Formats: sequence, structure tokens, C-alpha cells
Amino acid sequence: MDEEAILKKVFHFDSPREKYQCDAAVLSCFDNRFDLGFRKFLEHIGVANPDPIRIAGGAKCLASPEREAEREFVLDQVRKSMRLHGTKRVILMVHSDCGAYGDLAGGFGGDDRAEAAHHQRELARAAAKLLEAIPGIEVQGYFVDFDGIWDAEVSSSQPLAQRPVV
Repeated sequence: MDEEAILKKVFHFDSPREKYQCDAAVLSCFDNRFDLGFRKFLEHIGVANPDPIRIAGGAKCLASPEREAEREFVLDQVRKSMRLHGTKRVILMVHSDCGAYGDLAGGFGGDDRAEAAHHQRELARAAAKLLEAIPGIEVQGYFVDFDGIWDAEVSSSQPLAQRPVV
């Protein structure tokens, strides 16, 4: 920066200037309780360069938004990730006890199976809306609870509520 800049540097770091190829745009909730596990999971599945899109409810904004403008905002972010960083895959996330869904107790009466089944349907609906708006994009959906991360198999008909217990 210029000597006459009005900004005051408060922290120094070095960052690469080269543009990157995005491994996946990741739509998730901004609830931080699951952040560490999910970052480790992304690394596990080979997502080193994500474009994070964090918004209350995560994939809810595509599946069942309170206002249509929320869906359009998220779709626009995915399109920008595709244009700017070459994104070809979107990872959709929802999680247990999400306030945007009324939390586990209020929204599902504490029934974790009902919550998981609902979220599997939401992820399938979100994937369908995404593919309708952006044909050809690869979509994966995951439900995160306090025990792990579950593949919602958005192209499969097996509900999360029937997942094997480990």
C-alpha cells in the first residue's frame, strides 16, 4: 500500500496472489458448533479450496426459504463461484438442532429420527432446485449431527431416518 494510505495495518500475513480452482462451493449454516468436524470432513473428501457460502439454515435457503430472494441470493453466489473460481460441485449442508428450523426440541419435538428424515427431504429438494437453476452442476448433500456427518444421498431414495446405526 501507499505511504499516504489512511488504513492502518494491524496484522501481517503472506497470502498467494494467484487465482485458485475451487473444489466445491459449500453451502452451510453459520452455526459454529459443527465447524471443526466439517472442515476435517471436507479435507477427508478432498476439498482443499472451498468457496464457503454460510447463511442461517444452510441448504434451507434453497429448499424452503422464508423469502424467494434468499434462494436467488444463494444461486447467485454459486454462479459467481463457478464464474470466478471454476466451481463444478456444490456441497449442501444442514445440521441438527438448527435454529432456522426451530431447533431439535421446538421443530421436531426432540425426535432425532424425524429431524433426520426431514433434513434428508430438504436436501433432496435443495438439490433439485439447484439442478433446475444450474443444470449439470454436481451436487452432494450432507446432514451433520452431534455424532457425525451423514450422506443424504440426494440422488437416492433411502431416507436418512433409515440409515444404519453405527
